[in-house]
Amino acid sequence: MFENDYDRKESNSAPINIGDEFDVKIEDLGRSGDGIARVEGFVIFVPGAGVGDEVKIKVNAVREKFGFAEIIE
Repeated sequence: MFENDYDRKESNSAPINIGDEFDVKIEDLGRSGDGIARVEGFVIFVPGAGVGDEVKIKVNAVREKFGFAEIIE
């Protein structure tokens, strides 16, 4: 059991959930060429996006330290 809210937040470090939508700016490219955006410092890989693109994304997978999203607009 969690002793307080701080412990609960630490156990689930991802500030995003599958299905969440965000307006983001692509800041960098990953090794495989996917765009990289950040939400509250959390890395999200966005296939088909380039550096400087401002896009609306929908999260489709979340891992412990990063997530994946698709462009929806």
